[in-house]
Order: sequence, then structure tokens, then C-alpha cells
Amino acid sequence: MTEQNTGHGPGGAADAPDADDNRRQVLYWRLLARLFDHEEQPALESASLAVVEDIGLPPALLDPGASVGSVVQRYPELAAEFDGLMTPEPEEDGGRDRAAEVRRAALASKVLLNVFASGSGTVTAEQLARWQSDAEWFERALGCRPGELRGGRGGAGRAGAGGGTGVGPTGTGVGGPLPDLSRLIPAIGPELGSIEAGLVKRMLLREVLADPALAARLTPSMSLIEQLLRDKDNLSGVALANAKALIRRYVDEVTEVLRTQVEKSTVGELDRSVPPKRVFRNLDIDRTIWKNLTNWDPEGERLYVDRLYYRHTSRKTTPQRLIVVVDQSGSMVDSMVNCTILASIFAGLPKVDVHLIAYDTQALDLTPWAHDPFETLLRTKLGGGTDGTVAMALAQPKIAEPRNTVVVWISDFYEWRQQELFDSMAAVHRSGAKFIPVGSVTSSGRGSVNPWFRERFKDLGAPVISGHIKKLVHELKTFLT
Repeated sequence: MTEQNTGHGPGGAADAPDADDNRRQVLYWRLLARLFDHEEQPALESASLAVVEDIGLPPALLDPGASVGSVVQRYPELAAEFDGLMTPEPEEDGGRDRAAEVRRAALASKVLLNVFASGSGTVTAEQLARWQSDAEWFERALGCRPGELRGGRGGAGRAGAGGGTGVGPTGTGVGGPLPDLSRLIPAIGPELGSIEAGLVKRMLLREVLADPALAARLTPSMSLIEQLLRDKDNLSGVALANAKALIRRYVDEVTEVLRTQVEKSTVGELDRSVPPKRVFRNLDIDRTIWKNLTNWDPEGERLYVDRLYYRHTSRKTTPQRLIVVVDQSGSMVDSMVNCTILASIFAGLPKVDVHLIAYDTQALDLTPWAHDPFETLLRTKLGGGTDGTVAMALAQPKIAEPRNTVVVWISDFYEWRQQELFDSMAAVHRSGAKFIPVGSVTSSGRGSVNPWFRERFKDLGAPVISGHIKKLVHELKTFLT
């Protein structure tokens, strides 16, 4: 590397970077190198150590085995610097403070590497706990509460988290000021959840579940729930209790979201043939005043009310039967969880008779537990092959009044006896029952459907719903109300 002019004479200051810019570049290049290659680069390591010592920070910041918490424990004065580290800072009147930018780059590199360079191979319970602690420091650096982003609540209304997705107001490259990562908060939250799920998958989950303190720190996610459901028969004692607690936490969170979507959907028309219930909450004050205006006493300035008017609240509903058939093979776990919860919500609606069937190569009638998604999921057995004909054998006898029945079939439709199953589905459709084939019921809308079935359902006049769960909610509410 050629020596560059760092003087302040004519033509020097404008062209040559100062020492702080060089220091910052060294730290950023080390950060990138370690993120994409786990092998240590000796030249970058020694240069970074010199930079850290020059600016008065502890060499422990460069130790990949040291958590942010352990560094802060040894150097408590750094705690305040990590809080809000990656939020936008107003520029000084005199311009950029390059020395402060180097210090922030060193601290940010520590947090970013500890969170995003999660390595490979088996993960121990201690390593997971350390990563979770580092993730909390990362959330604090972004101006969030610990656990906020992994819980999916970050991003709304946060200063600096607006519509753009750029890295910062100065449009920096490797050598520029620290990027404003707070703008990326909506995308960072799911990424942290994905990394945590990957770490859990790489470790002995039973070891984590056996430790109540560690299990309580797990963030419920679809990938974690899938593992718990697959392994539940091998758990006992404390581990089983912690697994059930995690499943219930996730079920409760998803239930709240889906219940809101159901309540926002359309409902039946008002039934004016039923007299309104004469209770105070149904009192129509505006109509009561309007109808009694002829009784107004100008002298006494009083309105004498001869009759009270009430609002109609009863809605026209017809007893309906909802039969939900869910493929519980390994590829459909997301749909299994979502539809089990959705079925329980509809089971709570008046005059809706919900039946729930799960199947792989065998079918299981879960109707007695349809109102409780937690208990339903504990009775499922994920994995195995797929044979929808066994589920159809359970579903068909339940179609007593086809005109008042809707059959929702959730699967990727990669079936063993596909012609036989399709023929029976077409018979259900022709009987007058509403048949709704669903290829995926996930929050993201992603899913794969057997093209053979997709084309035949389209020709049948019952195209596959494959997308966001809101589509299924809308279809069901339209039919059931």
C-alpha cells in the first residue's frame, strides 16, 4: 500500500482519507470477512487489534467466543454505548465526528458478528443462551426492547424505521459511517427468528426443554412448534411441560391474530323478523328522540317520551356444518397448525357445527377437541405418507345436508391414489356441498400444489385456494353467514 498524503496543504486534505477513515475500513473489512468466511484472516485480525487498542477499547471485543454481556460485565462503562448504538445520530455542526464513528464501528462489529455469524455444527444449550443474550444486545442497539424484534412486534411507529430500506442518510460503502440499520427493523425481526430456529434445530432440543430457565427464553415459531410436535411422544416430566407451554404460547398468539381476521369479515344480514331485545345497550336514542318530537314542551323545555325504540341486533343465520380435512404429513405442518386454530375459532360461532379430520396414511377424527387447538395439536402425529381416501371415508358420512355443508380440504395433493380421491371429491362437489380445496394456509402464502389436481379442480369449478389465510377466512365467512 502506498503512503498517502495526510497533510493539509493544497490538494492534500480533499483527496486523502485521514487515519480514522482507515481504521474504520479495517474494522468493516474484518466484519465482512468473518461474516462470509469463518476462517480467521491474520492480517485483518492484527490490524483490527491495533485499531481497538488505539481508540481505547478492550481487545475482548475481537474475541468471537466472548458474548457482549460478558464484555459489558468486565467493562460496565460500555453498556451505555451499546444502547441505541445503531440508531441515527444527529450530525455535529462541525461535520462528522470520525473518531466517534470508529468507536461505534468497533462496537457494532462485535454485536453483528455475535448475532449473524452463528457458525455451524452442533449447538449446546450454553451457546444458545449466549446467542439469545447477544440478540438482546442487538435489539437494544437498534433502540428496541430486548426480545421485541424476535417477538414480531418491532418496526411500528419507531423513529427511523420509516418507509425506506436504504442503509443510511449518507449512502455509505464499506468505509463510510455506520449504516442506519433501524430502517431495516421490519426485515430484521424475522431474520433473527430464523437464526434462532436454526440454532435450536442444530442442538438437542430436549436438553433445552429440560432447563426451565432456558426453555422460557425460547421464542415460539413455526419451525420450533414443528419440532415439538414431532418429538412430543419422546418427552416427559419437565421437558414435556415446557414443550406444552411453548405450544400453548404460540397457539394463543396465532389465535388472537386469526380471531381478529374472522371478526373483521362480513357477517349475516339483520333479521328484522325477530323483535329487538329491549335492553339499554340496544336503545336507539336518535330514533327515540325523532319519533317523540311531537311531544316537545317549549315552555318547560322538556321532551315527553311515549315510546322507546330499540335496534335490531339478531342476524339471519342457518345452521351450517363445516368439515375441515387437514393433511398432517411433514410438508403441511404450517397448514396443520393454522387450520386447527381456525377450526376452533369457527367452532365458537353460533350455529356452526365444526368437524375436524387429520390424515396421513391413516385418518384421525379430532372433532371432540376441535374447540381447543392446543389439545388438538397434541393429538396429531406429523410425518408419514399421504392417502386422502382414508380421510374421505371419515368425511363423507358427515355430509348429512349437502346444501348446508362446506368441506375444506387442506393438502398439497401429492397423493398415492389420486384418481380415486379426486372422483370422491368431485362427487362431494356435485352433491351440492361447497367443496373448497386449499393448497396452503400459511401466514406467508407460500405453498406447492400437485399440478394434476390443480387443473382438475379448476375444470370442476372449485379452483384451489393457495395463498394467505385471509382468503380462506373470507370464503368461510361468506358461506357460513
